[in-house]
Amino acid sequence: MGQKVLLFGDAGIDDAVALTYAYLSNEIDIVGVVADYGNVSREQTIANVQYLAKVFNFPSEVKIIGGAEVPMTGEQPIFYPEVHGVYGLGPIEPETNSGVIENFFEIVNIIEEYQGELIIVNAGRLTSLATMFILYQSLMKKVKAYYIMGGAFWVPGNVTAVSEANFHADPIAVRIVLQYAKNLTIIPLNVTDRALVTPEMVNYIDYKGKAPIIKPVLDFYYNFYKSRIPNIQGSPVHDAITLMACIREDMFTYRTLPVHIVLQDGTTARGQSIADVRPYVQFGEQEKKHRIAFDFDYNYFFRDFMSVMTGETFT
Repeated sequence: MGQKVLLFGDAGIDDAVALTYAYLSNEIDIVGVVADYGNVSREQTIANVQYLAKVFNFPSEVKIIGGAEVPMTGEQPIFYPEVHGVYGLGPIEPETNSGVIENFFEIVNIIEEYQGELIIVNAGRLTSLATMFILYQSLMKKVKAYYIMGGAFWVPGNVTAVSEANFHADPIAVRIVLQYAKNLTIIPLNVTDRALVTPEMVNYIDYKGKAPIIKPVLDFYYNFYKSRIPNIQGSPVHDAITLMACIREDMFTYRTLPVHIVLQDGTTARGQSIADVRPYVQFGEQEKKHRIAFDFDYNYFFRDFMSVMTGETFT
């Protein structure tokens, strides 16, 4: 039995890589996926998760939950088909879900069922997770830990000069989560931008045949990143390394600091994550601190990722 994980995501390419890792790992049990807007619409995200569930033959008890459709800012979400493809999975075109999934309350049932042992990994926008804290603060205390992919601390953002996509899309939701969540870890671009899977790694994973969609989606992803950063050596798997963090504590270097999220609309700073590192400031009870991953061991990442994805032992 592996670590019970409820994954919130927007089913783009790196979400698909994360779910592939979970499927092949003996140490993670995905008990549900909350499908949110983000890389694509909520409707398409649900279709993508359903497609991945069929590819990996997920057990019937793994719940697919319809999440948020728009951010708490009230705006219509902006999608980036050049990054993840029109349908969110690169060249793959899953059929769009014909029905409507309105089962958000299933999150409550999952937390109640696995209380005290459940980890929530939020790999996309934070709107659905923030909604849970608005509606069920006491219930959310039963979650063992939270891992969030988001933010950029003193490194370039990927939407603005200083802001990362998940935090930029709904900074209000980020503030809510950071205010109320306990035992929360942030995995920012500081780490995820360097969690690269090279074409050689992809080809070997594909050769071993355990991860059938990895090559088409990561080849698409790499082509996008090459167009943006010509000398990049591989595709950053932002969501996969965030999922790995919940079972690979010793792969990362952390600091625990207060974090402020900028809300200013119409500015480059919107969604910026600011950590207060001043050593001479005494922070009070009202200053929530969260653990932030600032570095990681790439060799550790390589060995673990390749071992899981191929079924071989890499040393």
